[in-house]
Amino acid sequence: VIDPETSPKILVATVTGKCRNILLAERTALNTLSRASGVATASNRAATIKKDNSWHGYIAGTRKTTPGFRIVEKYSMIVGGVATHRLDLSQMVMLKDNHIWSAGNITEAVRLARSAAGFSMKIEVECQSVEEAIEASAAGADIVMLDNFTAETIHSAAAAVKAVHPSVMIEASGGITEANMAHYMGPHVDILSTSSFTQGYDCLDFSLKLNKRS
Repeated sequence: VIDPETSPKILVATVTGKCRNILLAERTALNTLSRASGVATASNRAATIKKDNSWHGYIAGTRKTTPGFRIVEKYSMIVGGVATHRLDLSQMVMLKDNHIWSAGNITEAVRLARSAAGFSMKIEVECQSVEEAIEASAAGADIVMLDNFTAETIHSAAAAVKAVHPSVMIEASGGITEANMAHYMGPHVDILSTSSFTQGYDCLDFSLKLNKRS
């Protein structure tokens, strides 16, 4: 039994059942809890940064999740207070460089995506410049991702796109970490996405102890 007055450990759950069954599931359960808590903790730190800066936008994860563990990691982001971005590929069309190159240009890629997805699905386009972002917005993109812009260049670029297409959402992505994300928060940026929640996160330490039989 953990005494909260004398032990640094915290009791987070009590499990009951047959001893054999508990020990069979122990390591899988602890590994899952450890990793999920790591994602949620990192997400919560980012959510706190957003709150401290009174920023209006969304902080989101990316699709760079652990194979087979995506649902757990995405749920952990929600618990931590950030957005999942797309939960899976069915939730939004995202046109990246390979999609654009295969279609020929941004305008044609958006046209083809809209013809397949219909009016109810949002379309996001990854852009490397202000000119590409304006083209994507003009073609009908709902969200434009300004990819790999620095904290010094993102705000003027976002403002330039919004000046022409004020209703489009601007996402900043690439190189955003807990250490620098506050510098990307501004009035013209609506979304910050980072893979740091699910790549290289710190796991929390959990253990399971049985009550000693008297």
